[in-house]
Amino acid sequence: MKTTGKAWLIGAGPGDPELLTLKAVRALGECDVLFVDDLANPAVLAHARYDARRIAVGKRAGCRSTPQEFIERSMVHEARSGLTVGRVKGGDPFVFGRGGEEMLALRAAGIEVEIASGVTAGCAVPAALGIPVTHRDVARSVTFVTAHTRDGEAPDYAALARVGGTLVFYMGLGALDEISAGLVAGGLPGTTPACVVSQGTLPRQASVVSPLDRIALDAKGLPGPALIVVGDVVNLANRGQGRNISEIGVRVEISRYFYPDPDFDRRRA
Repeated sequence: MKTTGKAWLIGAGPGDPELLTLKAVRALGECDVLFVDDLANPAVLAHARYDARRIAVGKRAGCRSTPQEFIERSMVHEARSGLTVGRVKGGDPFVFGRGGEEMLALRAAGIEVEIASGVTAGCAVPAALGIPVTHRDVARSVTFVTAHTRDGEAPDYAALARVGGTLVFYMGLGALDEISAGLVAGGLPGTTPACVVSQGTLPRQASVVSPLDRIALDAKGLPGPALIVVGDVVNLANRGQGRNISEIGVRVEISRYFYPDPDFDRRRA
């Protein structure tokens, strides 16, 4: 009788492959088959076995995506065949990555699951600009929010405006007008500092810093994926390291790293 395999849920981090954890490196080396998220940098697969099968199961806003149910069924099928299965996700699998859904589906099928947590974009991407999401003198809390929900329901902007601290929105570039207007209507001053970071931690990283009531206009044209940060911590962003693109202090900052895959940015655009 063939022994049932196991599954790894692997966080690939926000983009920069140097942010991959040692546990993720070990997990990648154990897997027979890898289901790879579209936002995971292919450079992290250098740590996978050369003979491991790699299956692209991308999910991108506005694009045709692999159905979640298909991914879960396929992972269960491969594990029941005795293989070690890896699900490679950008960021952390349990932070807006559907890792919880996949864990429950695998457990229900009797599959052993291990988690290799990843560095989430909500912390690492602001840090790439010198923005700490918490600071004892500025923000004593941080709230992570998804702007893309299964039922399409918008966040409670009034509640978010009341909670204070730092607000970090994932997958919100297409809803930036709604986010900024909702927070201002909910009680946040229009002068609250805000930042949009496109392709964070990657070679073509770009950011726009602007007041909340102008951020949607000033960030127009930035490509996804992007992260939105709202709160006074944005004032701590790196100074003098970008180039001015308007007279109100909006900045675009480019970070440069080396990657072995020169086409990665083009595929993410």
